[in-house]
Amino acid sequence: MRATLRLTALILCLFASGIEPAFSQSQPAPPPKRDTFSPDEIIRAGHQFFGSVSQGLALVVEKAFSQWGEPNGYVLGQEGGGAFVVGLRYGDGVLYTRNAGDRRVFWEGPSIGFDAGGEGARTMMLVYNLPATGAIYQRFIGIDGSAYFVGGFGMTALTANNIVVVPIRSGVGFRLGASIGYLKFTPHATWNPF
Repeated sequence: MRATLRLTALILCLFASGIEPAFSQSQPAPPPKRDTFSPDEIIRAGHQFFGSVSQGLALVVEKAFSQWGEPNGYVLGQEGGGAFVVGLRYGDGVLYTRNAGDRRVFWEGPSIGFDAGGEGARTMMLVYNLPATGAIYQRFIGIDGSAYFVGGFGMTALTANNIVVVPIRSGVGFRLGASIGYLKFTPHATWNPF
């Protein structure tokens, strides 16, 4: 009887002091929503986008993740370009983000260097440190030709204002060399790369 009274008094004291006994603890809070994409999510989106040629995609994505971490956005689209010392590139696609929705984007850009040929490519661009979807609309500068290339996929990196865009391309055509240039992202298609 005394033990029952002591146990009851102890439980009442715990409830009165705001401490819940172990057998009545509430469920833990759900983990916070992620605003980045995991490697598996990017590879899955890439497999659906690129199709069966995506064996090399996993290796290129792994390289990008080891260098820059998890992106908070990515673009799926297509582009075409050509060069003979001076080059041009045009493309369009959709920017996907977790928290800010999807947005149609266009890109164009000039390049200059030891570069010749033409190509058409399906392109996935990993986007890092994007503070808002509208921040994509600017020029991203980089060196093309210093690409990491494996299994039919090429990867370069472009930067502007602490935002990094990593285009991963797989396409047809032949373009060889190294060049410096930029990609300018716009909300509407334009022929003016400047």
